Formats: sequence, C-alpha cells, structure tokens
Amino acid sequence: MAYADQQMSTRRIVSIGIVALLHAALGYAFVTGLAYNVIKQVPTVLETFDVQEAKPPEEEPPPPPPEPEAAPPPVAPPPEVVVQTAAPPPPVVVAVPRPPVISAPPPPPVVQRPSQASPPSPRGRRAEWITTDDYPGSAQRAGEEGTTGIRVQVNADGRVESCTVTQSSGSSTLDDATCRLYSRRGRFTPAKDTEGNAIPATYNDRIRWQIPD
Repeated sequence: MAYADQQMSTRRIVSIGIVALLHAALGYAFVTGLAYNVIKQVPTVLETFDVQEAKPPEEEPPPPPPEPEAAPPPVAPPPEVVVQTAAPPPPVVVAVPRPPVISAPPPPPVVQRPSQASPPSPRGRRAEWITTDDYPGSAQRAGEEGTTGIRVQVNADGRVESCTVTQSSGSSTLDDATCRLYSRRGRFTPAKDTEGNAIPATYNDRIRWQIPD
C-alpha cells in the first residue's frame, strides 16, 4: 500500500512539471508574437500620419498696468496727554508751646528782730587780739602795710560767727590774717534787746597793720 502511494506521488509531480512547461512555452510564444506584430505595424502608421505645422504660440496679452497704490489713510495725531499735577499739600502748622510763665518768687519773709537796747562790746583787751607778733612774714618782707576794715557777726553767746572785709588794706595777706585772727580770738558781751535778752548783732572794727621798727 505504501509503495502504491509513492508511485502516485511521483506521477503527480511529473504531471505538474509538464503542465508548467506548457504554460511557459505558451507565454513565451504569446509575447514574441505580439512584439512582431507591433514592429510590423509601425511603418504603416508612420506613412498615413499627417504632419501639421505647429502654430506659433499665441502672444499673451500684456499684463494690466499696476493699479496706483492707494494713499494710506491719514493718521490721527495722538491725543494730547494732560498731566495733572497734584496740588501741594497745605503747610504743616506746628504749634509751638508757649514757655511757661515763671512768676518771680515771693520775697523772703521779713524777720522782725527785737529792738536792740545795747550793742555788743568787746570783752577783755581788744588790742591784744591782733599784735605785731601776728604780722605775716611774707607781707612784712614785701613791706605791705595798711588798715583793714571788717564787719563781724556776733551771736547771742558773744562769739564771732562770720567776718567780712569792708575796707581792704591793699594786701590780701593782711586782710585774710585780720578776719582769721579776729574770728578766733574775739570775745564780746552780746547785744541785748529792750527786755534784757542776749541777741545776735553786728560789730564794725578797723585794724591797723604797720611794720615795727
């Protein structure tokens, strides 16, 4: 059974090959015959063809003249720019405070001193309070002399509280020595009022400075 199938297959292949060859031969004959007929008919066609002179090409009408360019539309001028300046601000008014009114201080109260019945008087020997032994050496060497007037404040105890030069001797050394010695050594019987009470009071004096021989 297999051998029979193999024989049938071989025959089929051979039949297919023969058919293909026949188709190829027919195609070749058809192509070569068609080419021969075309070459044979070409001279006939050329003999009967009428050659006509070619007409010159028609001249194209000249192009229309260019239209004049339309004038550009007028340009409107730019609108005026109005710059509005702001009004200057009103000036600033600065209120200057008035200086305070300083009233004059009230006058000091008047101290009513009791009326003086007797002035102060020196106790002891006033000439011994300042002597030639107290003469400042610098003033003596400089040859300074003169009279110093003073006013002293004597308290209720009879002591000198302060001293003021009312007349200068011309030498500050002699003036300073006068107040210093007078305040340290002076002793007074205090002043008294009308009722006999001791009261403070002032006392004026003059001291003569003279270089001893």
